[in-house]
Amino acid sequence: MKKILITGGAGFIGSHVIRLFVNKYPHYEIYNLDKLTYAGNLENLQDIENKPNYHFIKADIVEGEKMLALFKEHQFDGVIHLAAESHVDRSIENPMEFIYTNVVGTVNLLNAARAIWKEPDGKRFYHISTDEVYGSLGETGAFQETTPYDPHSPYSAAKASSDHFVRAYHDTFKIPTIISNCSNNYGPNQFPEKLIPLFIHNIKNKIALPVYGQGVNVRDWLYVEDHAAAIDLIFHQGKTGETYNIGGNNEWKNIDLIKKLIEIMDNKLGRAAGESLELITYVTDRAGHDLRYAIDATKLKTELGWEPKIKFTEGFDKTVDWYLANELWLQRIVSGEYRKTIC
Repeated sequence: MKKILITGGAGFIGSHVIRLFVNKYPHYEIYNLDKLTYAGNLENLQDIENKPNYHFIKADIVEGEKMLALFKEHQFDGVIHLAAESHVDRSIENPMEFIYTNVVGTVNLLNAARAIWKEPDGKRFYHISTDEVYGSLGETGAFQETTPYDPHSPYSAAKASSDHFVRAYHDTFKIPTIISNCSNNYGPNQFPEKLIPLFIHNIKNKIALPVYGQGVNVRDWLYVEDHAAAIDLIFHQGKTGETYNIGGNNEWKNIDLIKKLIEIMDNKLGRAAGESLELITYVTDRAGHDLRYAIDATKLKTELGWEPKIKFTEGFDKTVDWYLANELWLQRIVSGEYRKTIC
């Protein structure tokens, strides 16, 4: 029976990956390792927490000796590494937290794998990264796996560094690693500091919608369940030592995305069309704000047959419906009540 360690499994993307693996692979033992920071929420996993093949470990990947001890105890066959500090604004306020978690934490996991995996055949260390490591694009073009790294924020610099360590451990120590770099995710269970859940909450409660600059920055959006499916495929069928870009082929200017969200929300809330447009408030642009991201996922489609299944109009509508139907979940996060369940 395979034992798979998934780090950051109580977070947004991690909870969807955990749920998929626990349900799809009952013959796997799935270990969810999470520090349970502000963004970690075990309420995301209430539907599978009693499954016999699911196990939760509260731990911090920054603790190297603890990681080594866990690898010795459980003899993990694979790692899906999602644990990370991920909010750019927070990285600008406190870069060191991102360096510790994203860089030191990743190296600790690599060191544990190196120490325990004496015979790496059948093992896999899968590191999930971001498109932000590539920097910023102009009006045309898209990031490919061969695009040179050019990070512009402390967050993206920390993720870029962790990517380099993963590749270095593959080349130097023959750790069977694989990396994917993904575009912006959206969907259920996303912590409401991110744009879409934050603005759903604000529109519903008639709170200002802060838009950086003029809202012209462009992002590629991918529904989180499509990302989880890609992770599943890459983990099982991707080639060791390779990198795969995961994208939604779905670029939106921030201001256009926000106006679309307002249109959907006003309709679902029974408000006059465009009523919530008055909530848009332009604020000083973020330092080092990249203009445009776009992912070329041709390699993943050509080699492994993956492409997004959820059209944006469907995914966006499903996302809004989920947050409106789970108001208690959102309110418990906004109020901080959810923290009482993870201490």
